[in-house]
Amino acid sequence: MRSILAGIAALIFTACSAPQGFEAAQPLVDAAWLNDNLDAVVVLDIRYDAGGTSGEQIFASGHIPGAVYSNYGRDQWRVTREGVPGMLPPLELSEQLIGGLGISNDDHVVIVPAGTSAVEFGAATRVYWHFKVLGHEQVSILNGGYESWRSAGYSSEMVASEPEPTSYTANYQAHLVAGVEDVIAAIESGTPLIDARSGGQYHGERKAGFAARYGTIESARNVLGSRLTVDGGGWFVDAETAASLWNAAGVPTEGEQIAFCNIGHLASLTWFAAYEVLGNKEARLYDGSVAEWSADPQLPMESPEAVISGQVQ
Repeated sequence: MRSILAGIAALIFTACSAPQGFEAAQPLVDAAWLNDNLDAVVVLDIRYDAGGTSGEQIFASGHIPGAVYSNYGRDQWRVTREGVPGMLPPLELSEQLIGGLGISNDDHVVIVPAGTSAVEFGAATRVYWHFKVLGHEQVSILNGGYESWRSAGYSSEMVASEPEPTSYTANYQAHLVAGVEDVIAAIESGTPLIDARSGGQYHGERKAGFAARYGTIESARNVLGSRLTVDGGGWFVDAETAASLWNAAGVPTEGEQIAFCNIGHLASLTWFAAYEVLGNKEARLYDGSVAEWSADPQLPMESPEAVISGQVQ
């Protein structure tokens, strides 16, 4: 009886001592929520090199108190696999990376981008997807990024403490990841494919250096990843705005669908909008994207509407 009472008391103490509102954590949290729950989460700052300044220097010039830092562009959040750049790393490497940052399976992680542009925000949605693929459910993104924290007047610090490495174990969620065979099956079944690239690349007027061919994957519709933040900045759009973009492209807001881009960066914005903002848990991301698809001449791509020979965006 005494042990039962002690257990009840412990539960009451835990509930009372937990930061108010922590249970209400959403995929997108704001600076006020993070400030209220700072002691109960791990803040993961992923700002990367910009304008000749390294991400480490940017972090050192000011960051959220207690944050751990990882350079999205250089810390193996993405690797080259079988000649395809920007892919998910092997599970063992992901476990080492995340555990090395002092993040355990039980931690609630809040990812912090700079909050300056849609493309930059894509680093946060890509890392978010990475955590979800590893089976890590307790993860959020600071909407507005570090800029929103600074603009709100919350305190920052410049001294970083070294994280204490811990053990991290992945629980791979295959249903979130699409590969070549999944895309082929989608084309055959009429499952929507969503190209998150620019209209010029989608229509075949130009291509990125990662792409071997012009145009898009056969049957794909175009929902620009760059339009999924407000005015192309550091704040994600709301569900109504996201739904209007899906509707304009003729893509349903529910049911199976696969997002892609050149190397799975902008596509992570599109996947996040579908999966979290619109609540479509059947949305997947094609990790290899056009970089992988276009390299195989046997895989179908739409005939480009216009080809500008040699032009690369």
